[in-house]
Amino acid sequence: MTLKEPEVNPELAKEHGLNAEEYGQILEILGRTPTFTELGIFSVMWSEHCSYKNSIAVLKTLPREGGALLTSAGEENAGLVDIGDNLAVAFKIESHNHPSAVEPYQGAATGVGGIHRDIFTMGARPVASLNSLRFGSPKDPRVRYLVDGVVRGIGDYGNSFGVPTVGGEIYFEDAYTGNPLVNAMSVGLVEHQNTVSATAEGEGNPVLIVGSSTGKDGIHGATFASEDLSEASEDKRPSVQVGDPFAEKLLLEATLEAIATGYVAGLQDMGAAGLTSSTSEMSSRGISTNGSGGIEIDLDFVPIRENDMSAYEIMLSESQERMLIVAEKGHEQNIIDVYSKWDIHAVIIGTVTADNQLRVRHHGAVVAEIPAESLVLGGGAPVYIREAVEKKPDNPPADPRPDSSIDLRDASLRLLSRPNIASKQWVYQQYDSMVQTNTVTPTGQTDAAVIRIKGTKKALAMKTDCNGRYVYLNPKKGGMIAVAECARNIACSGATPLAITNCLNFGNPYKPDVYYQFKASVEGMGEACRAFNTPVTGGNVSFYNESSLTGTAIYPTPVIGMIGLLEDIEHLTGSTFMHPGDAILLLGNPPLTLDGSEYLVMQYGTPGQDAPAFDLDHELNLQKLLVGLAQSGLMSSAHDISDGGLFTALVEKSIMDSTNPLGMAVNLEQEITTPSFIQELLFSEAQGRVLLSVRPENAARVIEKAEHQGVPAKVIGQVREQDVSIAVNGKEILSFDTAELKQTYYHALEEALHLDEIEIL
Repeated sequence: MTLKEPEVNPELAKEHGLNAEEYGQILEILGRTPTFTELGIFSVMWSEHCSYKNSIAVLKTLPREGGALLTSAGEENAGLVDIGDNLAVAFKIESHNHPSAVEPYQGAATGVGGIHRDIFTMGARPVASLNSLRFGSPKDPRVRYLVDGVVRGIGDYGNSFGVPTVGGEIYFEDAYTGNPLVNAMSVGLVEHQNTVSATAEGEGNPVLIVGSSTGKDGIHGATFASEDLSEASEDKRPSVQVGDPFAEKLLLEATLEAIATGYVAGLQDMGAAGLTSSTSEMSSRGISTNGSGGIEIDLDFVPIRENDMSAYEIMLSESQERMLIVAEKGHEQNIIDVYSKWDIHAVIIGTVTADNQLRVRHHGAVVAEIPAESLVLGGGAPVYIREAVEKKPDNPPADPRPDSSIDLRDASLRLLSRPNIASKQWVYQQYDSMVQTNTVTPTGQTDAAVIRIKGTKKALAMKTDCNGRYVYLNPKKGGMIAVAECARNIACSGATPLAITNCLNFGNPYKPDVYYQFKASVEGMGEACRAFNTPVTGGNVSFYNESSLTGTAIYPTPVIGMIGLLEDIEHLTGSTFMHPGDAILLLGNPPLTLDGSEYLVMQYGTPGQDAPAFDLDHELNLQKLLVGLAQSGLMSSAHDISDGGLFTALVEKSIMDSTNPLGMAVNLEQEITTPSFIQELLFSEAQGRVLLSVRPENAARVIEKAEHQGVPAKVIGQVREQDVSIAVNGKEILSFDTAELKQTYYHALEEALHLDEIEIL
């Protein structure tokens, strides 16, 4: 039965998220009224999620070339960086925020699956997965439900797919209550000659759809991701795709085998907008590369799993575990045979053309004929620059009480038990971090996750990072800090930072203050990337992270995913104390304030009015010093000071290796300048500081090297077998048994989440 399609008019276009100007532009491009299928194609390709129409002008200001990049940002499915020995690393991070808000398990699971496909469509085998998560307060029952579903979704998909989840971050802030963030990152390795482009070229080359059958799940997922969340979002559960990690594992192995035949001319994942985006983007790349191109497909040949699917539904379906392949003409059967061996569909549905059109046939009729370049950026897709107006946060200033009125011991333990500070072992223990046997150290025992590259001395270091509170307080400085902290963590592990990917999570770009946050944070990111020579390989923009349930936008959260290289794994440096008797050194001496700190939020109910102190030139010197010290073998461990300040960093160095906790005796010699100086000394999150432990005989050499690099350095204590003592100017102010610290740190998150009370909400 053929259903009658609705009449296409401006009202229907508006329902599809297209404004009057955009609908008029479509009429001009086509020279006629679009068909219903064409309207659907334009609506998803011109949605914010696919077109980046409100962000691309700003993104082009980022450093998108240079370093060891093999492709410029946005050219392919993922970034590609040369690491020597004929090897390249492919990596990318993307969001699955809106789907996870309404269906947390499948939303998170398919986010993991989708980002891995972006990697292996480059010809790379995924070797590691990371994530970056944001939720509201654990006191909220729905937040607890979302946390449980998202974590299980990530774990179940990644564990079943067989790629280790080696790192990530998770924050809890009221700003994310109605709109959680779920960002997934994948990292893969490929030999240079095995890389594949997402380009349709070669007139007459056959076009194949491979993978799972096409169903009605996920239709209009791209446009769903381009609007604010509301109570009505619950009705859009069909826009959330359903994933199958076992099917994707077969698809991975079959695809890498197909690439090895040498007959794959082009390859693209079907992510957002499914068959529409893959055909449009591959066609436009072919045109830009060769001057002419295009694709013609016949939907009658697409394997479907539901009867009477319309052309509109087939083109917009976001069913998972599917890809589009352009095969070398005459060798398509070789490709089909490979997929058949793995019991996977591989069906010819069309050909590459030379008329620059995306043409779609169904039941013998042409249902869509669109100039391919009009669907993508650089062609006819709209580009907007929105109004940007700075709006300072309306927060009470930081006005801490005198130290004498604070129970520092009680405050320290309460800080250590905060969900943003406490151990995330409940989360990462659900992830298999050791599958593939390349993970070098357990989660948390190096500042960056590290994967060995078998057959070489090399290893990859990787990290995701962003403190949205800092960006909210100072967008430009916060954007710089997000890049710098990633780089600092990678350098603490002994690796040299190489390049970044990013996932930029913001509210509604039509609001001038939100657009200002976006522009300013991107400017800060760009400055930091240029300073560190870590170009941007690509990434993802996620706007409309707002909820009518709370009436507010999320904290602006430009998550950074960074890759670094250890030329020799022998230079790997852990983050925890290694030997009793080692000297403890503090690198860096920035101005100490409580602005932006977790302690200020906990103790005084305000984040303050600015991000913590930050110095970009110092950060660059610090990273060079850390990499040099690792290569010289002069330091036993390195751990950066970030969330929770100096106190938290000291405790983590003591107990993060829970099987071998070591104590310390620390004495902080400081001039007391304010009545709240000790609180600032212990809990400030001022940037550019790192704690080292070194053999006592190496301390003087390390300080000498630091001074040569322009980095302040001093000995502040000694590692010892048991117990923790912290003194200021010779007077002990805090003392703990390591068992007490472990009990507080390792169980607080589980207690805050009330896991036994979680129910579907």
